[in-house]
Amino acid sequence: MNWTDERVEKLKKLWSEGLSASQIAAQLGGVSRNAVIGKVHRLSLPGRAKAGGSTTTVRTPKRTTSAPRAPNYASRITTRTVTRQQGATMLKEEIEIDTVEEVRFRPAANVVVPISRRLGLTELTERTCKWPVGDPLKDDFHFCGCESPDSSPYCTYHQRMAYQPVNERRKAANRVA
Repeated sequence: MNWTDERVEKLKKLWSEGLSASQIAAQLGGVSRNAVIGKVHRLSLPGRAKAGGSTTTVRTPKRTTSAPRAPNYASRITTRTVTRQQGATMLKEEIEIDTVEEVRFRPAANVVVPISRRLGLTELTERTCKWPVGDPLKDDFHFCGCESPDSSPYCTYHQRMAYQPVNERRKAANRVA
């Protein structure tokens, strides 16, 4: 049996779709499973795709531990390459490892909480803080009302609460988790 360009292209297509060597041999006709496997190796085609037509590689699920963590620890996922044996073959695979590092919480010593002016919606101006305080469905709902800089809807205190840098939000989220 000769491997024509058309048959090689069909082999590559069927291999990338995830068909087995036996299925490819049956579709090509006149060729054995072993001949298909040999041709795949000579062509240096990439590893097997998942059955079902997807061309993504098969990965082992992420191994996690469910040890309880204190709130002063932050976790970070790192990837490591490990070698394991499957039958007579040594395989290299990347696994994700959940590492934990201790985070020291230092409360800010110079935080001054402003005294709210308790303004209603109709009392707000361009120069007042529009930070909502309380439940809008309750009678004691109000806005901060303190003086705000020209370019912000909030006073300096509420700006710090509303506009946190991304890495600070992540650290805060890790402390909670």
